[in-house]
Amino acid sequence: MTEIHSDDLSEPFITLGTINGVYGVKGWVKVYSFTSPIENILKYKTWQLVSSRQNNNQNKTVKLEKGKRHGKGIIAKLEGYDDRDDVATLLKSEIKVARELLPKLPKDEYYWSDLAGLQVTNMENVDFGKVDHLFETGANDVVVVKKAKQGDQEAQERLIPFIQEMYIIDINLTEKTMKVDWPEDFE
Repeated sequence: MTEIHSDDLSEPFITLGTINGVYGVKGWVKVYSFTSPIENILKYKTWQLVSSRQNNNQNKTVKLEKGKRHGKGIIAKLEGYDDRDDVATLLKSEIKVARELLPKLPKDEYYWSDLAGLQVTNMENVDFGKVDHLFETGANDVVVVKKAKQGDQEAQERLIPFIQEMYIIDINLTEKTMKVDWPEDFE
């Protein structure tokens, strides 16, 4: 499965990572990539950066000049950004690319962003809430399902292994639903 974080299928752009630091003094940035493998983010030469700094959602299109794996992460040089102060303004920006540029996936494979927000029920049609996000554990991916507090009932969070046909029974992106084989009393 390719890891990409939460967006909506109707969105023209999909989040592939974030700018999480500056690197050196010549305008390089540290990138936290959501792709798997992490170097795949470098395949996309045009990035849409979305910054919510100071509640001022700013979008800008940038070109990737060069990038490479560095230690356990990625560093990248963006065209037109030549010093540390220039790129410091980009910190915490989401890196998005046009959804149409992503490879088509085979049947029963999904981008993580397509799963976020799906309504989750078990085999007995008990409402578990919505997919909040997914994460890797090494053995398998895990779906984090959250249900908001309702009346006297506390908010709930369930961690369900993303193992298709065993725990994940059905995913319907059109109806925005996920059916799981998971007991109600197992949180």
